[in-house]
Amino acid sequence: MGIIQVDLFLTLDGVYQAPGGPDEDRAGGFGLGGWQGAYFDDESGETIGSEIEHLDALLLGRRTYDIFAGYWPAHGGDDPIAVKFNAVPKFVVSRTLTDPSWEGTTVLTDVAAEGRALKDRFHEVHVVGSGDLVTTLLREDLVDRLNLMLYPLVLGSGKRIFGHGTVPAAFTLVKPPRAFPKGAVSLVYERAGEPVTGVDVSQPAP
Repeated sequence: MGIIQVDLFLTLDGVYQAPGGPDEDRAGGFGLGGWQGAYFDDESGETIGSEIEHLDALLLGRRTYDIFAGYWPAHGGDDPIAVKFNAVPKFVVSRTLTDPSWEGTTVLTDVAAEGRALKDRFHEVHVVGSGDLVTTLLREDLVDRLNLMLYPLVLGSGKRIFGHGTVPAAFTLVKPPRAFPKGAVSLVYERAGEPVTGVDVSQPAP
């Protein structure tokens, strides 16, 4: 059985909205898009590219899908990320989309049931961005791995991950954290059951 991996670019205050450009996603009047660029360097770029190379299917929420479908098909050529995204099967979760424009796209309406089926078909299904979808996948216990790229800034506004509706879950760090020259940090976690709570750290361990 394969895995579902969530790939997220995050600020220190959990914002994932519009890392790539000022007009990427202005929903909610967000005017701080394009915050990732100042921290991009060759090493972090190679790490991001390496993770993308491992995926063999994309699973996206509707808004992220629309952003990607409006960009990547027109940016093929020699860009390895575009080549990968355009080539692999793509799945978008939507109850209203009936005629997806991006070649190789299948519309899913029941991600709980259909997400489990994807894990039987593919080795690594990656979810990029798609915060609402991530919340649903966590609730259905379908997230096997979190691949987080954490950037050294706070924005104070914008869409945040792990907000209202996120169910408790524990994760284990499976790779040593890696810091990059301009301050970004890579953190990779895998699902590890339920969180342990109710522990009084002021008391000695038994």
